[in-house]
Amino acid sequence: MAITYRLKQGIQALFAFTQPVDSALAAQYLSPAQQALFHKMTRSEQLHSLNVLRTVLAQAPETPPDLAVAALLHDCGKSRYALNVAQRTLSVMVEKLLPALFHRWTRDDTLTIWRAPFVVRQHHPAWSAHMLAEVGSSAQVVWLAAHHADALSQNAQHPLYSLLARLKAADDAN
Repeated sequence: MAITYRLKQGIQALFAFTQPVDSALAAQYLSPAQQALFHKMTRSEQLHSLNVLRTVLAQAPETPPDLAVAALLHDCGKSRYALNVAQRTLSVMVEKLLPALFHRWTRDDTLTIWRAPFVVRQHHPAWSAHMLAEVGSSAQVVWLAAHHADALSQNAQHPLYSLLARLKAADDAN
């Protein structure tokens, strides 16, 4: 399942240039400063984020605005260092097959050319949260972005758990 999912993501990223980005949909939920973060993301990340938003909107009759913003910008931290499809795939494979090595290479967030794929994978949630806080996003949006890659069980007692569960389910589906 995970390999098929990653192959699908890789193919979508390779052909992202063929897909239009619905910036108007994003603009319905984002402030001008947040829109600037959205436009810093790669085209494939923008498309992914829009798909996450659409999935979140379809989950329930009501979607809190903070959840919509988090759906669109949970990965904005990845814009700190653009990675190609091969680098993203490598980081996933190393994390799955050699987790001790992955964690050794990601202990800090120093970006070097060979560590970048692993560091971005590990640290982008914190970077996203920081970037969102810098543009005045709500504490809820910042927290959702910071924790979107955590195991859901880590946050079971948090007041935003139900929103995080929706975000993670949508992210995993896309």
